[in-house]
Formats: sequence, C-alpha cells, structure tokens
Amino acid sequence: MEVMAGAFAPEFGEAWNRRQVSDSLLLTGTAYCLIGAEGSIDPDPEAATAGFALTRSIFDEEELLLFAVLPQYRGRGLGAALLTEVIARARLRGIRRLFLEMRRNNPAGKLYTGFGFRTVGVRPGYYRTASGERLDALSQELHLADN
Repeated sequence: MEVMAGAFAPEFGEAWNRRQVSDSLLLTGTAYCLIGAEGSIDPDPEAATAGFALTRSIFDEEELLLFAVLPQYRGRGLGAALLTEVIARARLRGIRRLFLEMRRNNPAGKLYTGFGFRTVGVRPGYYRTASGERLDALSQELHLADN
C-alpha cells in the first residue's frame, strides 16, 4: 500500500484502497509480483519494495490490473524487470494474451509499447482528473503466444 500511495498521482484517482486490493487477492486467478529497490523479484519482506504488479487471469487471458514503481526508483530498469517477470509467469501459466488499460497520457505507455503492447480500443473520457478534465483510456494487448 505504501508503493501504491507513492506511485500513483492522486490527481488521476487510479490508486486502489486496501479493501480493493485485499478483495481482489481473494479471487481465483489473481496474482501479484513485487520488485525490490535493488531489482530482486519478490524481495525479502524486510527489504525495501520499489514496485509491484497485480494481475488477474481467466482461462488463457490475463489482465494487468495495477503496475507501479515508486518515483524515486524509476529510470533504473525496474519497471522493465518487473514486466518481464509478469510476462514470464503468465507464459508459465499458459496465458496467450495479456491486457491492460491505462490513461492516454500515462508515461508508462513507452514501457508497454517497448514490450509490444498495442492499442486495441479507446474509452473516450473514461478518466476524470481532480480538476474535472476527461482523459481517454487505452485498452492494450500483448499476444504472448507470438513472442
């Protein structure tokens, strides 16, 4: 929850609360992955956590529900390492397509594009900022069977 609070800009309302996270973890097919400040996957509980991913799968499809790296750890390759692990774990479970949704101006879009995600849909005005501005949501997918 500390990473959630620090990684998501409050102006976009994208962070989940503790109840939303804990409820999602009770659902079949939900998984998470942590990355430590030094780049270790699923670090020791006493070590600093720099980022996390939360996913949910059904059959051979998976959705990246949340993906975050604390601002002070960005630009060090931790996001790429975390996404690489998420994709590797998905492949091990037989996932063929990975989906995500993000706001149009999300800086993480470059990371996702670099991994081969492509936009397959747009939800006009889906997100609303604290000031009332509307931002489109981009639905993206990555075909894992092809990679």
